[in-house]
Amino acid sequence: MSTKRDYYEVLIVAKTASQDEIKKAYRKVAMQYHPDRNPNNTEAEEKFKEAAEAYEVLSDPDKRAQYDRFGHAGMNGGRGGFGGGGNMNMDDIFSNFGDIFGDDIFGSFFGGGRPGGGGGGRRGRGTRGSNLRVKIKLTYEEIAKGANKKIKVKKYVSCQHCSGLGAKDKNSFQACNTCGGSGQVRKVTSTFLGQMQTVTTCPNCHGEGQIITSKCNHCKGEGRMYGEETVSIDIPAGVGEGMQLSMSGKGNAGERGGAPGDLLILIEEEPHPELQRDGLNVAYDLYISFPDAVFGTSVEVPTIDGKAKIKIPAGTQSGKIFRLKGKGFPSVNSYDRGDQLIQVNVWTPQNLTGDEKDMIDKLNASENFKPNPEKSEKGFFEKVRDIFS
Repeated sequence: MSTKRDYYEVLIVAKTASQDEIKKAYRKVAMQYHPDRNPNNTEAEEKFKEAAEAYEVLSDPDKRAQYDRFGHAGMNGGRGGFGGGGNMNMDDIFSNFGDIFGDDIFGSFFGGGRPGGGGGGRRGRGTRGSNLRVKIKLTYEEIAKGANKKIKVKKYVSCQHCSGLGAKDKNSFQACNTCGGSGQVRKVTSTFLGQMQTVTTCPNCHGEGQIITSKCNHCKGEGRMYGEETVSIDIPAGVGEGMQLSMSGKGNAGERGGAPGDLLILIEEEPHPELQRDGLNVAYDLYISFPDAVFGTSVEVPTIDGKAKIKIPAGTQSGKIFRLKGKGFPSVNSYDRGDQLIQVNVWTPQNLTGDEKDMIDKLNASENFKPNPEKSEKGFFEKVRDIFS
C-alpha cells in the first residue's frame, strides 16, 4: 500500500542489485536499527521490521519479480505471507532471518546467543498488541480504479506521557528479582528417567526481564491508553468481496513498549443497481423493443467506467451476447482485465390496445414472423463458450 516505502529505498540498493548486494544491504540496515542496539526506540524498531519485510520480498526471485512488476499492490490480495501481507512481528524476523548476521556478530555484539534462542535469551519489550479488523465497503467504480479511504479507528494507542514505557521515567525500572533480568526461569525436576530441566517465561515480569518501580500516572503502567486514530488506507484496484488487506503496525498498541498489532481490512462490495460482477467480468441485461430488434439501433449502456454506446444490428435475436473487451475489472495481481458481457433481451409488449393487437395479428400471419432459427444458430451455452475461448 502507498503507506509503505519502496523496498529498494528501504535497503538503499539499486533495482539491478544482485542477491549478494541485497543480503549485505539488509545486514547493514538491520544492524543499524536492531532493537538491542536501540532499546525503547519504537521508530528504530519499525525501521528494523521494515528492512526485514523488504529483504523477505527482494531475496526471493519470484516475489521480487512480482514486486518489480506490480509494486506493493502485487504483494497484497489476501494471499497472506510474511512480507506480502505485512503480518510480521519480531519473533518472525528472528526466526526467519536470524542466521543472516552470523554467530560471530551475535556473540560479540549481543552478548552471546541469538535473539529468541536458547543461549542468553533476549529480553522482551512488553507484550505485542492485538490485531484489529475493520470492514470497508467499496463501489464498483472504486474497485475498478482503486481508492483511498480515511477511517477513524478506536483502539489502544501508545501513552504519550510515558512514550509507551508504562513508567514515570526511564529510571523507574529495576531488574526482575525472580529471573535476574533474563525473562526466563529454569526448573529442574527429578523423574524416573533422571533430572529434566524446563524453561518457562518468568511469571513475575512476564518475560520482560525488568519490573516497573514507579508507574505512569496516566496509563497506570500499561504504556497505552484507549483512544482513536485516523488511518489512511490505500485500496489497490481489483480487490474483491471477502479479500483481506493488512496494514502492519496499525492495530492495538502493545503494552509497555510492545510492538503494535496489525490492522486487517476486509473488503465488502456494494451492489450495483444495474451491473453484476462475475470474477473480473461484468454482466449487464439490456432490454430493447421489438422494433429495435428488427431494424437495429444504437443504445447507451452503463459500465464501471461510465456510459458506452453500442450498436445493435438489425435482426438481433433475444439472448444475443455482446462483449465490450477490457471493460471489466482489473486483476489485483497482474495486468489482466475482464470484459463486460451484454445480453440482449427483446421486450415483449403487454397490455396491448385493440388496434395494436390487430396489427400484431396481421404480422403473425407473415412467414417472416414465424420462428425459423438457422441450423448454424448457436445456443446460449455455446455463445458463452465462444466468448471465453
